[in-house]
Amino acid sequence: MLKQRIVGVLLVREGIVVQSISFKKWLPVGKPAIAVEHLNRWGIDEIALINISPNSGNDDSLHRMIADVAPYCFVPLAIGGGIRTIEQVHDVVRTGADRVILTTAVADNPALITQAASRFGSQAIIAAIDVRKNAQGSYDAYVDYGRRKVDLAPAALAKRAEDHGAGEILIQAIYRDGSRLGYDLELVELICKAVGVPVIALGGVGAPAHMVDAMSIAGVGGLAAGNYLHYTEHTAAVAKAALMAKGGDLRHDSYADYEGFSFDAAGRLKKKSDASLMDMMFVHYTDEVI
Repeated sequence: MLKQRIVGVLLVREGIVVQSISFKKWLPVGKPAIAVEHLNRWGIDEIALINISPNSGNDDSLHRMIADVAPYCFVPLAIGGGIRTIEQVHDVVRTGADRVILTTAVADNPALITQAASRFGSQAIIAAIDVRKNAQGSYDAYVDYGRRKVDLAPAALAKRAEDHGAGEILIQAIYRDGSRLGYDLELVELICKAVGVPVIALGGVGAPAHMVDAMSIAGVGGLAAGNYLHYTEHTAAVAKAALMAKGGDLRHDSYADYEGFSFDAAGRLKKKSDASLMDMMFVHYTDEVI
């Protein structure tokens, strides 16, 4: 069984990384290259860079975005946002992306998934599905960054993407975006049962415990977060330590190592005792004997 991954999702709007809240509000974070560099330093396994600008289908903006971040990215880089043709897929991969995220094509042009998978391999194609809950409490799938509802239910859409060659499904609960309430585990499990390819869960992470909750769902290959990873620079490393403490099988290659630390119920680091902190601050040397 493959190790699970922590995926850092960076949303880029008008050239700036933003925190998203319910797909409606965006708080500026900073330059994509700086955000990518920090995620690399603190142990992220993969980075998904998604252009949510109004001109997201503009090839030049995609190329600039990739060119800006590629020198700082030393993990697999997935690119999404406005990719609607096989020529764009080819250009994105040639510019420096390892994987391509397709969203609108999953609903409008699934043949593009087949074309892209045939040329670059299924492992390079991620089908993304954004989901809302309706008044009846069931799930509806959306495209165009949550603006347009599609006819197929999320599970059926995910299965269609798999049948057309997608190697992974990224599922995001719009109503959990920026909420810090955790993943919609029911939705994640629904998608995992519908497909045979790995699923990346996204939407709502506010603490490592939320990743722990999703870790045990069969079929989850990626634990993704966006806003959460901007709170402190060590969050990816802390989340990995918390997951590994609960039996998770993850890579751990960051020099920020929290082995031996204890965690609270939310998976956050517990404060060390004052005595331990004193021991860490001072080293006592015995008197020299002559």
